[in-house]
Amino acid sequence: MRAVTITIALCCTALPAVATTARPVTYNLPAEKVPPVFTQGDSDIVVSNCSACHSLDYLATQPRRKGAQFWRDEVAKMVNVYKAPIEPADADAAAAVLAKKFG
Repeated sequence: MRAVTITIALCCTALPAVATTARPVTYNLPAEKVPPVFTQGDSDIVVSNCSACHSLDYLATQPRRKGAQFWRDEVAKMVNVYKAPIEPADADAAAAVLAKKFG
């Protein structure tokens, strides 16, 4: 019992020393490039809304030929389940663009 008490006491006295020497770390990430599939004007809605959570490369590798309903459901899931901060009109427009590009 005494060994446990001493160990806890040592840990409690060491923690403030660690906390005062900790420093924040900053990472500079490279700017993300827009994949060619999203360079057309109608893709701005997808780039500005979806890339808040997803990389543009991830978006560009989405499955093809799933249909418009699939994309409406996917965008609705992002908004309703994952609470993506997208306005309803923007969500509809993003789903339409994804359906047009990936079908």
